[in-house]
Amino acid sequence: MAAFPRITIFFLVFSTLTHTVFSGALKHRDFSKWPKPPCKMYYPMEPDEDYPCPDVPAYVCATNGHTYKNECFFCVAQWELNNVEFHKYGKCD
Repeated sequence: MAAFPRITIFFLVFSTLTHTVFSGALKHRDFSKWPKPPCKMYYPMEPDEDYPCPDVPAYVCATNGHTYKNECFFCVAQWELNNVEFHKYGKCD
């Protein structure tokens, strides 16, 4: 039974180091190859229903230079303003 805590500690340290090492490599992802937001998914089922956007930060940059909190907020702006187009994932520069 004494080996179990050592294995657990080893796993925790190893997973933390792995995350630290590979998180730097993931910062240089090419978001331009990702598909555009699936706006139909966020459209309300009922005509008078509000848009139930989640409060999760996953930024989307539009061609108008505005950064939206996530795809849902971007899609709502696209439906309401009619002149908002997708530019990239992430914050606008």
